[in-house]
Amino acid sequence: MTSMERKSDVSAFEDGPIPRYEAVKQFIRSRIESGEWPAHHRIPSENDIVADLGVSRMTANRALRELASEGAITRVQGVGSFVAAQKGSTALLEVRNIADEIRERGHRHTSHIDRLEERSASPEIADALGLATGARVFHSIIVHAENGVPIQIEDRFVNPVICPDYLAQDFAGMTPNAYLTLVAPITRTEQVVEAVLPQPWECKLLSIGRDEPCLMIRRRTWSENRNVTVARLIYPGTRYRLEGVSS
Repeated sequence: MTSMERKSDVSAFEDGPIPRYEAVKQFIRSRIESGEWPAHHRIPSENDIVADLGVSRMTANRALRELASEGAITRVQGVGSFVAAQKGSTALLEVRNIADEIRERGHRHTSHIDRLEERSASPEIADALGLATGARVFHSIIVHAENGVPIQIEDRFVNPVICPDYLAQDFAGMTPNAYLTLVAPITRTEQVVEAVLPQPWECKLLSIGRDEPCLMIRRRTWSENRNVTVARLIYPGTRYRLEGVSS
């Protein structure tokens, strides 16, 4: 925020008809709605808001928390707060956030972190991420559930050069998709869809029988021509389907 912005907006944060946290929310929303702060734009931190707008830390924190709960911004631990992307129409293989899909159906999303670790890249993973065999990579396995029923295993490898703080994130509160989209916006995607039979450990995580067919999506993403992540997404065939809408 510039000194001119502070001077023009300071009256809004004096005692008045609306609480100060609401005034802070209006200040941030006005810049989002005007397009001054586009999707994925990093917004001022709590410290910046306190210093520039003359409000308390509690006021700044409440404003940011409520904006996040309303879907206007996304907060990433250790990274900052960002303007949330606006939802639009979806293609059959658009890269969607599984949590958003579930919530749009009016259902409850939960997740279970089965694995979150650093390991050496196998030849296959190294090739997919453009790294040397044996290079350091981050690996996560997360099970996403809809109303308590598992519908996706997300088995993901991440390039630590691009996302060094990946292992420090709270993926019980934010999906890897949401986090990666913020820190490394997708510029290119490669996806392959197959019908498969699940492996025994996948059956256990999904609570399904060994003979239940599953849908598998293999996905690689890039950000500015850099390989960011490679993932296998496993869905029980009786609980999930891909849809496309054309007009």
